[in-house]
Amino acid sequence: MKVYNEADFEIELKSDNSPLTKADKAAHQIITSYLANTLPILSEEGKAIPYEIRKDWGKYWLIDPLDGTKEFIKKNGEFTVNIALIDNKVPVLGVIFAPAIGWLYYADSNGAFRCPFHVSQAAGNTLNLSQAEKLPLQIEHNDYVVVGSRSHFNTETEVFVNTIDTQGKKLTMINKGSSLKLCFVATGEADCYPRFGPTMEWDIAAGHAIASFAGKSITKPNGTAVSYNKENLLSPFFIVK
Repeated sequence: MKVYNEADFEIELKSDNSPLTKADKAAHQIITSYLANTLPILSEEGKAIPYEIRKDWGKYWLIDPLDGTKEFIKKNGEFTVNIALIDNKVPVLGVIFAPAIGWLYYADSNGAFRCPFHVSQAAGNTLNLSQAEKLPLQIEHNDYVVVGSRSHFNTETEVFVNTIDTQGKKLTMINKGSSLKLCFVATGEADCYPRFGPTMEWDIAAGHAIASFAGKSITKPNGTAVSYNKENLLSPFFIVK
């Protein structure tokens, strides 16, 4: 948030032309310093780790230090920090922190939760887990809500949306950045999140855990499971509902 409130993010372009800021780098350094010497770490901003080494990992941390860098640069608040624990190719713990909008989402075998988290340079950071709400929330809405990407709405997504059985409800589309889309399905604020565009494993693992432990499903379009620690870290298309 210190960087977010500065004028100069020191923006660079990575090899795939996606942006990188000094906040991405700093978050990576801070998170990995806490998790070092526990389990192996795979981070978007860390060194590439060959599959020949990774393939034998049972448990490891999978991290996106700043998911939604484009949203961070636009200053619309819709960026997150994603941390997941992968066990035998499955996310078994997930934490998603959205500091600009003040929410912490987390999940493990005890369930999925959302808790307010206030970031203030004056008052310091405040987190009171007694305020956590178990997910999904008891939300009633008359529409069938589909959440989509601000940056990656494409023809394949449109075709899928047009095939949804809304059971007579009006279909409403909302757009969110970063892993907040998975969180919106987990809370019940959205009914479905179809992703027919490129993502990496670290983009979705924490949200996968949160949605799953909130009782939602995340599968490939053919209904098969989404797994992790593949040789190619690009995620398949998937649907959360």
